[in-house]
Amino acid sequence: MLAELTDRTWLWAAAGLYLAGFVQGTFSLLRSGRPAGVATYTLIAAGYALQLIGLGIRGRSVGGCPLGNTLEIFQFTAWSAVTLYLVVGVTFRASLLGYFTSCLSAALTLVSLAIPAWDVTRRSNVFGGNPWIELHAALALFSYGVFALLALTSLMFLLRNYSLKKKHLGGWFSFLPSIIDLDQIGVRLLGAGVTILAAALAVGSVYWLRDTSVVNSAKLLVTVAVWFAYAAVFGLRLGERLLAGRFAWACLGLFAAALLSLGPVDQSRHAAPPAATKAHA
Repeated sequence: MLAELTDRTWLWAAAGLYLAGFVQGTFSLLRSGRPAGVATYTLIAAGYALQLIGLGIRGRSVGGCPLGNTLEIFQFTAWSAVTLYLVVGVTFRASLLGYFTSCLSAALTLVSLAIPAWDVTRRSNVFGGNPWIELHAALALFSYGVFALLALTSLMFLLRNYSLKKKHLGGWFSFLPSIIDLDQIGVRLLGAGVTILAAALAVGSVYWLRDTSVVNSAKLLVTVAVWFAYAAVFGLRLGERLLAGRFAWACLGLFAAALLSLGPVDQSRHAAPPAATKAHA
């Protein structure tokens, strides 16, 4: 019975669990003023497992990492962010990171599934059997997941900063990590994201330099621009020229821009697929 379920069915189920985590967390905050850490973490972990199954089915059907259309790119970005949360989330003392992660992952997965045009055509063997290009793409999208988690911690920083300025230290504000911890975590996530995206560009450049005719100029320019923008913010932060709230707002703004850049990054919008299959309903 389970073997008969389509990849989209698994992805819808995962999105539903992410949404359930957000709804459950909202009720918990409204009712008791505190995040439901264990319950939210469990729902997110269950959604992650189902999403992994759905992406795995897609990967087998296309013969590689499922990054051949906009839906798959958004799904992979959400999966990357959840992966990081499941690893580092337990290090947050009674924080709201799980609540914000469930909101972000639910939004990315549900929006991508709800727009049919994003999954009309699925590209088979999208990387031409080249494992280095596949690694490049996977690393690049994983860095977007890091930047997604950075955006969440930046939002938490702004909320904590607001609570301190307004002296609202009780209620659910008390479950936010300290402003110092959030700042340090933000810097580390930004450094990790910049490093991973730089590695992705380095791996891709080895292949591109062999045959520049295969380089998609729009994709290359957008990806380099995203890396340069994040690297610039990282440099300014290390030089203590972009601090506190301005640093957090910059990270939020850059992630919004990074999401908008996913259109040009999607190769299926610029080149005819070598082998296409219709998406399952």
